[in-house]
Amino acid sequence: MRPVLVAFGRALLSLLHFRVLMLTLLPFLLAILVWGLALWWGLQPIIDWLQKNYFAANDGIGLANYIPAWLGLGALKTVIIPWLALWALLPLMILTALLFVGAFALPAIARYVGRRHFPALEQRKGGSLIGSAWTSFSAFMLFCLLWVVTLPLWLIPPFALLIPLVLWGWLTYRVFAYEALAAHADKHELRALLRIHRWPLLVIGIVTGALGAAPTIIWLGGALWLVVFPLLAAGSIWLYVLVFVFTGLWFEYYCLQALAKYRAANQAAAMLAESDGSHAIQLPDGKNMDSL
Repeated sequence: MRPVLVAFGRALLSLLHFRVLMLTLLPFLLAILVWGLALWWGLQPIIDWLQKNYFAANDGIGLANYIPAWLGLGALKTVIIPWLALWALLPLMILTALLFVGAFALPAIARYVGRRHFPALEQRKGGSLIGSAWTSFSAFMLFCLLWVVTLPLWLIPPFALLIPLVLWGWLTYRVFAYEALAAHADKHELRALLRIHRWPLLVIGIVTGALGAAPTIIWLGGALWLVVFPLLAAGSIWLYVLVFVFTGLWFEYYCLQALAKYRAANQAAAMLAESDGSHAIQLPDGKNMDSL
């Protein structure tokens, strides 16, 4: 676990650098623009659809009115449907932040870490734009499917904590590990390192997944206070971007260090094999096998 902790410390120090903090600006502004327009034009139709097709059709409105009143929280009944609508939009919000960070911040992070800390590491460009897009899309689709399928288990306290952490950990591991190695590793090295370091990378993903719970709480809490919701939504989007940038740094430092050690080990093994093959077996009379 020492390489994981070392990479964490280096990522944290780099996150405080002005140039790295500026990398959060463009993804944040783009996400604000997209979600500002989306919520302005689409939130009310989603609320109306939930109210008409789910609550009204299944007596959900009566239940939504009864339970808060029974608990002495009658004022909450006015925000239950908006809260559910925003919860449904949460995976799309995560995807938006992830795509913008992946498109604009992660390539800059790879260049920053590579030039500053691994200048001698050759770039073999085993990843591609298509591979990156497919990895992100397929991982997120499976993430959304598992998110929906496991929702009933969230009613059980241990699973309510463990399932989001595991899902977040797996998603970030799949997306960020590929991006971290795409520029420097060749295709064989990329596959080998993702297989060899699967569990440390998953640990990094789970820890950053726990960090990703903070903007989720702010996002969903904002739905209960609709007056200040726009500010809380903007704050949660920026936190998502910041967490993703830190995650990119952490994966980049760990993966490039692992790649450097992998190449050094392969080079040492190749040199040893070459050295063993070049030594001829000496005979007692001073001749060697090559002269026979």
